[in-house]
Amino acid sequence: MEELIASFVTGFSAFTATNLDDLVILTLFFSQVNSTFRRRHIVIGQYLGFALLVLMSIPGFFGGLILPDRWIGLLGLAPIAIGLNQWLNRQNDSEEENNSSEESKPSFLNSILSPQAYSVAAITVANGSDNVSIYVPLFANSELSTLPVILALFFTLVGVWCYASYLMTKQAFIADALTNYGSHLVPFVLVGLGVYIILDSHALSPLALLASSLCLIGIVRKTATPEIEEN
Repeated sequence: MEELIASFVTGFSAFTATNLDDLVILTLFFSQVNSTFRRRHIVIGQYLGFALLVLMSIPGFFGGLILPDRWIGLLGLAPIAIGLNQWLNRQNDSEEENNSSEESKPSFLNSILSPQAYSVAAITVANGSDNVSIYVPLFANSELSTLPVILALFFTLVGVWCYASYLMTKQAFIADALTNYGSHLVPFVLVGLGVYIILDSHALSPLALLASSLCLIGIVRKTATPEIEEN
């Protein structure tokens, strides 16, 4: 019994310490509901991304090897690309979202396969290098009887985090601020998050990061449909 209580406290502390920043990111995502995301996209994407982080950390339980921190840090390019896409292709994205919402009704399978869900999952993984670095030794020091308790607690807390972030957008002051500035703030937050992840993990040098960002800008611009061709 004492081991279960200790694993519960340890798991709760580890999850809270590694996911406080996700509250801010999730709140920004939920502020974009009905414009860029749907609530199901955010929740499913968060669970997918977190599940991948857990799978990357499980080898620590068996004493295996995991991906180097620099490889994980390269995932910081994902939020940069997503942020640039929202910034440069905002009008096209909103039109496509409106058209898709009118054409078909959502299903659970479509939600899992949606680019929006994968975008959230990619950002969750990219921001999860600290998760992996903490979960690996945590799992390595866990017993077979306590590991399922920790995992169950983790995935329960993911849902709590999503719900808490959603409630934050319902607060008058936060909701007004996010409604007025959220859509303009999100791309900069995503790009800033990606830059921080890459530089903090030393995945790329500042010069290589700048060159990669310029390449991403060119790729994102090419994915946009020119308004001249439409007319």
